[in-house]
Amino acid sequence: QVQLVESGGGLVQAGASLRLSCAASGRTFIGYTKGWFRQAPGKEREFVAAISVLGSSTYYADSVKGRFTISRDNAKDTVYLQMNSVKPEDTAVYYCAADRAIAQQMAAPRGIHDVDYWGQGTQVTVSS
Repeated sequence: QVQLVESGGGLVQAGASLRLSCAASGRTFIGYTKGWFRQAPGKEREFVAAISVLGSSTYYADSVKGRFTISRDNAKDTVYLQMNSVKPEDTAVYYCAADRAIAQQMAAPRGIHDVDYWGQGTQVTVSS
């Protein structure tokens, strides 16, 4: 079964750091753009960050720019999201995504509709 498997979520206090990981299972996603999206209760899923195949280009939502960093290790076929200085408004289920389109397209307003593969999600809760 082809999967993207997230890990690293949890409950943290505001201002803390957290690192999410997303590993491939069942097939390789090395040649795919990878990214992170999130969905808060009662809200639509939204773009967080994307990274190109070789990791040379990254894109971020304005709400996380300067606090979150996306990276990837193609040897491990894994993508990471380093979350620093987290805020209560970062509370959401975080989803890993893989897409054959370029990273810039994943970051575009309609990019969420073209994602080829989704992970099952990992909960991040930030307390104030």
